[in-house]
Amino acid sequence: MTRVQVNPGLLRWAVERARLDPLVVAKRFPKLEAWEERTAQPTLRQLEDFARATHVPIGYLFLQEPPVETVPIPDFRTRENAGVRRPSPDLLETVYLCQQRQEWFHDFARSAGEEALPFVGSLTVQSDVTAGAASIRDTLRFDVERRRALPTWSEALREFVAMADEAGILVMSSGIVGSNTHRKLNAEEFRGFAMADPLAPVVFINGADSRSAQMFTLAHELAHIWLGQSAVSDAQARSVPAHRVERWCNQVSAELLVPLDLVRREFRAAVDLEGETNRLARRFKVSTLVVLRRIYDAGGLTREAFWRAYDAEVERLRALPAGAGGNFYLSVPVRVSRRFARALVASTLEGQTLYRDALRMLGFSKMKTFDELGRKLGVAA
Repeated sequence: MTRVQVNPGLLRWAVERARLDPLVVAKRFPKLEAWEERTAQPTLRQLEDFARATHVPIGYLFLQEPPVETVPIPDFRTRENAGVRRPSPDLLETVYLCQQRQEWFHDFARSAGEEALPFVGSLTVQSDVTAGAASIRDTLRFDVERRRALPTWSEALREFVAMADEAGILVMSSGIVGSNTHRKLNAEEFRGFAMADPLAPVVFINGADSRSAQMFTLAHELAHIWLGQSAVSDAQARSVPAHRVERWCNQVSAELLVPLDLVRREFRAAVDLEGETNRLARRFKVSTLVVLRRIYDAGGLTREAFWRAYDAEVERLRALPAGAGGNFYLSVPVRVSRRFARALVASTLEGQTLYRDALRMLGFSKMKTFDELGRKLGVAA
């Protein structure tokens, strides 16, 4: 039985990195304390199990010191005006998987002779906010009136994603890591990210967030694409980010979803604030938090009143029950992007992409699942 030497600090680092309760890990691995004290050594099989449980590449556990991990794209997230130092393995793996999909689609689009998308990198942070919002709105053909005609936030978000997909943007939305339903993403860690590319721009939305909040995240990440700048973001209507790029993207996304001139015309100051906030949220199909911010921007609330209302609304939303899951074959195109899924399935059926690679990028293990997805997408199998 092969036993291996491991730096005890790496074992503790792996548990901390995975943000797991040490007591829960110790219960699953009764000899963990002995490994850390070097009174016993794990077998290779035990170390592999530990690596899987803590979501760490097993090679890391043979290093002398823990590696310094950073998100491979610019990280603009902040907490109380301080940068977020250590990304979780869930965030890292999600970004890595989206990078693999983006690289594949970039090569696919280039081989198909597709031209660069003109809107990627078409704006700068010096661009006028209202003009920037209009550029995105006109490209996607998704204005306020179109949203107003949709009965629910879910349908509005679905339409928003579809318009972005039609424009050439790979919008991926998931609340889990890959296809692992046991590894749920945390909306408090990140709400989305953008990966700019002239042929394969990617926007990822954390599906663990509410549908109405995802509208703002999608708009924020689209602003990043129009800037041609990749970034992982914590897009929130409440804060005024210190980073100039994030501040501009927040302003553009707010103007895209809730134009300030409309708020000034439609906000009724004499009406109960809670009822008015809910009415405007339904009107614009955005979260009540975004509406509160725009009322404040329009001069309808003092700074103190805004903070009180915002904090109260955050507490109310946290108390709401989570939504239920949906049909698997309907969720896959949402999770990986319909545009990407159709291209990948077609390329694989034509023999240009290995089934092994396609299954990996889709998060499938069975050919039957792949074939069924192809039929659901209208790609003949």
